[in-house]
Amino acid sequence: MTRIALVLGATGLVGSALTEDLLNGDWDEVRVLVRRPLKLQHAKLRQIQIDWDQLGQYKEQFAGVYAVFCCLGTTIKKAGSQEQFEKVDLEYPLAAAAIAKASGVKQFLAVSSIGANAKSRNFYTRTKGRVEDGLIAAGFHGLHLFRPSQLLGDREEFRLGERVASVIMKGLDFAMVGKAAKYRAIPAAKVARAMKNIALADTGGVHIYTNEVIHVIGKH
Repeated sequence: MTRIALVLGATGLVGSALTEDLLNGDWDEVRVLVRRPLKLQHAKLRQIQIDWDQLGQYKEQFAGVYAVFCCLGTTIKKAGSQEQFEKVDLEYPLAAAAIAKASGVKQFLAVSSIGANAKSRNFYTRTKGRVEDGLIAAGFHGLHLFRPSQLLGDREEFRLGERVASVIMKGLDFAMVGKAAKYRAIPAAKVARAMKNIALADTGGVHIYTNEVIHVIGKH
């Protein structure tokens, strides 16, 4: 069987690490849908520049895909408004999921967030919960939702808030035990490895991976 992966959000912190892992793993082809091309070059890599607002025009890129990895995400500050944030973090993932399901994709893996809950009073975690509910409703053979805590890694763009939070979380890592373990900061590369490992397991059903679990399954 030809194993093709499709990565959404390949320029982000988790998406870029995941793309490199997939290219160096047991995949025959890795497709990425991007607004701007990656600097990365590889024989297995196929880059498709798209307009996310016209995603329906790129349905053929989902054909033959075994697993879709959704790493789309932004911040309200970068998006400019809650409406624009929802477009990137909610509308695009659900639109991609609908196309993926119609195209026969078996496995859909998505980066969510700790605390994701559609009934949350917090806008961010409420949006992530709504995404999860929409993905579950899509009815994939295998749906895998990853809920990391604070992500560690070097982004292309500078985010002061995240940089400060990362420094604090790194400093407090030794104290993150017991009930606090679920809040331990986690390297984006570890989240990427966890997603890669789970995709290859070919597990059916809906699965949610907490921050503690991601730390374990993303070790190697």
